[in-house]
Amino acid sequence: MKGTKILAVAGKGGVGKTSIAAVMVKVLADKYPGKKILAIDADPAVGLSTALGIEVGMTIDDIRRKVVASVEDGDTRSAMELLGEAKYHIFDAMVEAEGFSFIAVGRPESAGCYCKINAYLKEVIALMAENFDYIVIDGEAGIEQINRRVMEKVTHLVLVTDASRKGTQVVQTIKKVADELVMYERVGVILNRIPDESVRQYMDLGGLEVLSCIGADSQLSTFDITGQNVFYLPEGSAMVQGVREALERLEEGTD
Repeated sequence: MKGTKILAVAGKGGVGKTSIAAVMVKVLADKYPGKKILAIDADPAVGLSTALGIEVGMTIDDIRRKVVASVEDGDTRSAMELLGEAKYHIFDAMVEAEGFSFIAVGRPESAGCYCKINAYLKEVIALMAENFDYIVIDGEAGIEQINRRVMEKVTHLVLVTDASRKGTQVVQTIKKVADELVMYERVGVILNRIPDESVRQYMDLGGLEVLSCIGADSQLSTFDITGQNVFYLPEGSAMVQGVREALERLEEGTD
């Protein structure tokens, strides 16, 4: 596949989605030191920044609210001028780390629907695709961002489930919705926190390709508890090995 590769990580909450997205960034940065890699934390729970050792300042929602406030204050500039200014601030909000860049969607202050920020996120993804070789998106749990076409131009859809029936049902639902709304090139599922290989035969994945099967990782658990940057996970870590295998499978036949 030519052009920017946009990998969106999705699944039920609590299956290790954010850890997998973070380790994807690590594996890509290690493998492609000359490539431009962007990590987008699109989950309002804001966990990717912690996993990657990033301190978040300005977020995408901060920028959106500034634009809205300027309009409400009677700013008479055209919509195009305001959008251009917003795009400029998006780059201001980006954090540069060793081997990758990072930006967070943030959490709207008002409770309820995330429609506005999701619509803005869609534009941000399209803009960023012009400036990076790889984009890894840690999406919010469930199907909302897929359903609202936030991820419609994703090239690689990475679904994550644990061994639970609920987890496998959610990835199948996401796949069905994505088939109608997302222009992806490859899709597959990572089985995470699987007790042992024998469990796989009981998991109904609806025909989804299994990209890798990852068991419990005590090293990752320690990193989660202590809030350490996953870039320091050893190469022998089950999570690092599993994510590397998944990425290799995804890239087969797409270059």
